[in-house]
Amino acid sequence: MKQLTIILLLSLVILSCTNQTPKNMETSNNEKVVKQYFTYFNHHQWEKMAGMYMENADFKDPSLGTRMVQQTRSQIIKKYTELNQVFPDINDRIVSIYPSGEKNIIVEFISTGTAPDHSKFELPICTIFTIENGLITKDFSYFDNFEEN
Repeated sequence: MKQLTIILLLSLVILSCTNQTPKNMETSNNEKVVKQYFTYFNHHQWEKMAGMYMENADFKDPSLGTRMVQQTRSQIIKKYTELNQVFPDINDRIVSIYPSGEKNIIVEFISTGTAPDHSKFELPICTIFTIENGLITKDFSYFDNFEEN
């Protein structure tokens, strides 16, 4: 009887360790999407990066105003192409990735770049990505948009 109890307990432990829920797999897939996004960003592959969004994604971004706006893929490409012209070496370094539920990933990162006058910037940013069916549907970014005096 004692051996049977031990065997049952071990079986339960093994089953619980190998039984992954779709929720965990979804979070893992979403993290892969976000990491690929930053790879495209850092290689300045704006078309590929924009292709990671649904055609009309929701944005909250201080550079776009104070309200949520929709952006098309072509608008995303235009925005980052223009930003890249001002800061040819623009780069984002991920600090941390925080999964949040089944659809959201919060990314803390530092954006850096050099302007034509050789002045450099370093900007901490926090973005909440909502990912559905492998595409980014919402991109809510938070950073200090105040200019220094």
